[in-house]
Amino acid sequence: MKQILSDLFSHQILTYDVAYNALKQMADGSMSEIEMSAFVSAYIMRFPTLSEIKAFRDALLSLAVPVKLEHDNLIDVCGTGGDGKNTFNISTASAFVLAGAGYKVAKHGNYGVSSVSGSSNILEYFGYKFTNQSDALNKQLDQANICFMHAPQFHPAMKQIAPVRRTLKIKTFFNMLGPMVNPARPQYQLVGVYNAELARLYSYLYQAQNVQYSIIHSTSGYDEISLTSEVRINTPHGDFSYLPSELGFEKTHEDEITGGNNVDEAALMFEKILTNNGTQAQTNVLLANTAAAIRTFHPNKNWEECKEIAAESLHSGKAYQKFKKLIETSSL
Repeated sequence: MKQILSDLFSHQILTYDVAYNALKQMADGSMSEIEMSAFVSAYIMRFPTLSEIKAFRDALLSLAVPVKLEHDNLIDVCGTGGDGKNTFNISTASAFVLAGAGYKVAKHGNYGVSSVSGSSNILEYFGYKFTNQSDALNKQLDQANICFMHAPQFHPAMKQIAPVRRTLKIKTFFNMLGPMVNPARPQYQLVGVYNAELARLYSYLYQAQNVQYSIIHSTSGYDEISLTSEVRINTPHGDFSYLPSELGFEKTHEDEITGGNNVDEAALMFEKILTNNGTQAQTNVLLANTAAAIRTFHPNKNWEECKEIAAESLHSGKAYQKFKKLIETSSL
């Protein structure tokens, strides 16, 4: 490990094999917390290369607790986090709007590290019981159209690094990895990233996989469609840019989509939005992101059609019903 750290702090690039084995050492407890902190800190000063991030991803997936979900056409909606914007839990809410619209969602998530509240914080607040058992997750999909996979229960390396990430409280390359290491390996993915460089990196990686994807990045620095600026979307069918008005929405101000100062505030705001009692700005952002996820399934549908599907799920109460059903099913 000493040589690896020496190489990193000398601005050298790790080979695929060295990077892969470093992640495995992290997972099996061979690295001390000080070594892990130094390792991830090296990548705060520069992005991992394509080969390095691929090695980290492959190592995490090779070590992941296996899960077998008995459904096809699964989708995950997941942001990298780390944009420092502290928005309400947009991708988590969008997952339930998708479930209410009849899509099967395999949501991968974690506690907030560089933000107030992650998807795991929200679900745990409302009583969701984390599990890595395939039978339980399939039951959730059957009854609620959605299951939730708490990352540390599936990824030993994420469990090992969690104390270091909580201490650092800044984005690390594990933020980059999160959406790419869903143990269910869904066939469809909407991924939010916090800058254009990471969007390009993700595009290269996803182009080499048999997956339908949309990679979204708002130019104002959000890892979702914030409606505060132009959004850029990379897909297998091309790369696109849209102003809020071109998506059929008014421009949003940053302070209209913040997520509260603690988990309690974030959770109560989440429920308010999901019960269709959010502000117009919150609802618009939720519908925009859900529409982008639906277009990942149906690239030939126009934005208006996808927005209508999302709006019907939210306004009818179906999205909230799926949320309540997931919580209920996880406790049985």
